[in-house]
Amino acid sequence: MNKKLPDEGNMKRILYGVVIMGLVFGSGSGSHDIISSQETVTVSRNILVSHPGSVRPEEVVICINPKNPNNLVAGANLDFFYHSMDGGFTWTEGRLSSPLGVWGDPCVIADDEGNFYYGHLSNPVEGEWIDRIVVQKSTDGGATWNQGAGIGLNPPKDQDKEWLAADITDSPYRNNLYAAWTEFDRYGSDDPEDRTRILAARSIDSGVHWSDPVVVSDVTGNCLDSDETVEGAVPAVGPKGEIYLCWAGPLGLTFDKSLDGGQTFGEDIPVTPLPGGWDIDVAGIYRCNGMPITACDISDSPYRGHIYILWSDQRNGVGDTDVFLVKSADGGKTWGSVTRVNDDPPGRQQFFPWMTIDQKTGYIYAVFYDRRDSTDYSTEIYLARSDDGGRTFTNHKISDYPFNPVSGIFFGDYIGIAADGGMIYPIWARMDGVDLSIWTAVVTDGAARR
Repeated sequence: MNKKLPDEGNMKRILYGVVIMGLVFGSGSGSHDIISSQETVTVSRNILVSHPGSVRPEEVVICINPKNPNNLVAGANLDFFYHSMDGGFTWTEGRLSSPLGVWGDPCVIADDEGNFYYGHLSNPVEGEWIDRIVVQKSTDGGATWNQGAGIGLNPPKDQDKEWLAADITDSPYRNNLYAAWTEFDRYGSDDPEDRTRILAARSIDSGVHWSDPVVVSDVTGNCLDSDETVEGAVPAVGPKGEIYLCWAGPLGLTFDKSLDGGQTFGEDIPVTPLPGGWDIDVAGIYRCNGMPITACDISDSPYRGHIYILWSDQRNGVGDTDVFLVKSADGGKTWGSVTRVNDDPPGRQQFFPWMTIDQKTGYIYAVFYDRRDSTDYSTEIYLARSDDGGRTFTNHKISDYPFNPVSGIFFGDYIGIAADGGMIYPIWARMDGVDLSIWTAVVTDGAARR
């Protein structure tokens, strides 16, 4: 997220402790209309997730309840949460509160029991801004949340850009929760002695308590929150309970793993260079990053155990940002060639990608902003689909109509997508004038539902 201090910028109007419930919305009777059908993929009309009066929500995530696939939970900066009980067609909005504070970088995951966990940054009543990672739990489908547990408090260091994962395999570490993030010696410092590193922690009691963090990265980065900073660690769990992590930094994309439930990690493994770095300039966007997303196939597909990393970079030119994927079939020891995910001719921008794997089919789905049909800032949303282990992708436009962002408004750092049994739920922010809103679409993959 945009790391303005709590008393700066347009974020200062957020009031902690306020909970707004009972705001139910969607796109009405037209929600079930199909706007497109390509091959086996059908897309509903776009559905408004955020309340029309919400103040500039952005940076979004979405998750499906494995016990009830009609129950979806989403989050957005700084402190918004949303839940749906009808498969994403209508949504209720709330505002998260915690004694530890709520300061963005939302992440929502679910465990195998149907509990949801909302990870975010801190701004505590007693303590310092972003002094720890906070994880709050919901046992009622995302309607209410507990006060949360803090992770990684280590003053005066800053804790930033967290992500979570749950072990839903039959491994010895089943039901463990994992968190990974970046620790800054001092956020934004240009002192070369101030460094960043990737940390990880685990919970073995459903988020009540968390372990002391362990250092994952062997090589540190600077603290400028740019290309030379180590960031973007998204944990993924393998079929035997392995924990996989990739992040971006001065060495490009770097990978590491744990084989003992997050107690220790090995030596860093280089994956691929990151030409131009992860801090990308895209016209009309306040700030754009190409940080990696890591996922592992734990389904019974032919690609079970394959690890995938998705990101964007500007190796093909500053006016031609593309989305890329690389995979490993041997637990991250070696990595294959880089695959371009967007299938348009060269010369247009694709950015802010996110990825998920449907763990019932092994199909890979990625969502990203796309300007293939435009020569200006006009932006659409595309879905990419692979049913062959990431070798090839088909692309599908899922936005009803384009929008034109303006660079003076912070637009968040990522969007999201979730999939279960051929039902796919992308989520994104759009900007109309200076107004931001959160949207989804219900996407059905007919081939995955056969």
